[in-house]
Amino acid sequence: MNGKKILVLGGDGFCGWPTALHLSSLGHHVTILDNLSRRRIDLELGIRSLTPIEPIDIRVEAWEEVSGNRIDYAVIDIAREYQEFCDFLAELRPDTIVHFAEQRAAPYSMRGPKEKRYTVDNNLSATHNVLVALNDLGLDTHLVHLGTMGVYGYSGAGFELPEGYLPVEVTDDQGQRHKRDILYPTNPGSVYHLTKSLDQLLFQFYANNDKMRITDLHQGIVWGTQTDQTRRHPALVNRFDYDGEYGTVLNRFLVESAVGHPLTVHGTGGQTRAFINIQDTVRCVELAVNNPPAAGSPVKILNQVAETLRVKELAQLVSSITGAEIAYVPNPRKEAEENDLNVSNRHLRALGLDPILLAAGLLDDTIEISSRYKDRINLDKIPARTAWNEDRSNALGGQENADTESGDDDPQGQQQCQKAA
Repeated sequence: MNGKKILVLGGDGFCGWPTALHLSSLGHHVTILDNLSRRRIDLELGIRSLTPIEPIDIRVEAWEEVSGNRIDYAVIDIAREYQEFCDFLAELRPDTIVHFAEQRAAPYSMRGPKEKRYTVDNNLSATHNVLVALNDLGLDTHLVHLGTMGVYGYSGAGFELPEGYLPVEVTDDQGQRHKRDILYPTNPGSVYHLTKSLDQLLFQFYANNDKMRITDLHQGIVWGTQTDQTRRHPALVNRFDYDGEYGTVLNRFLVESAVGHPLTVHGTGGQTRAFINIQDTVRCVELAVNNPPAAGSPVKILNQVAETLRVKELAQLVSSITGAEIAYVPNPRKEAEENDLNVSNRHLRALGLDPILLAAGLLDDTIEISSRYKDRINLDKIPARTAWNEDRSNALGGQENADTESGDDDPQGQQQCQKAA
């Protein structure tokens, strides 16, 4: 094979695993680096993927069996084990790093002090350690990072959201006007989204200061489960999270419809979200890998979305297919009840993206998956119980966020302060 050497950080996760398989199928030499924290969080929350996930060594063996391509993997915590990570990079010297190694759930990041601290400590340390290591080793490696549309906020801008940069004009003391492109002002709606907003500043600094080649993909909510590669063997099946901490709104609706439960729409359902299918996620990463920015150029920011839809419209779509009833419940999030979301995705379209839309692709495998594994559904884990703040907790009936223990049994090693009596 004559492909690139690609290191996929977080390659055992929901987006990372199918991306690793997709890039391997294209002839690239793929290596996965993961600390397996997502599996540990499942144990912490007492939940499991709707689809049965095999251990990572079984997964890569199955891929080699069906494809003939080998994916190497190593277990390293890049946020905490910098020297081990640096030594690994020095030996591998990858052409491209695809960075998925961040805690990815907004509700989990708002669950309590432990989860907030873990999300910041893990996400920012992981990202910065990648940048420092590449600079330290003098590697001209293209870094492709999975960001989020959430950095723009969800309050509605009243105009089309650009791809990362906002053109502005500033008047100096002499009345001369100067044009600049600045990072679009962020408006994060959770601690998770906050870390992705801070990632942007790290990328901007290292691109300017050290001429690093960086692509930041601002991705919408991913729907769908399988790709062409994950369908090839039962051990390759991708994650399907439906719980209140990690499950996306569509997955929640599909699981609810599979067990005859009303679709729970938070608040008015007027919140507009950006969506993209998992098969398009891996294709977008492929396009980013194949089109790196030049050294010394600004960070390339691409909006990785296919369409936007209001939550109540999504519920109506699922209901029209499954016959499920719709129920409106209090919203645990601090957000506008109604918003518009108009998003540019011109760059990925120009590179050849022809996305799968919800109305056309929902029946392909997503509904089938939710029905096939419905015996694995834990009904107690479906509701979203994490409140963003005290006001939201009161709106939920005074319910507190789930208690999190501190001390030696804390899986993330994050102790909490005790509230004063």
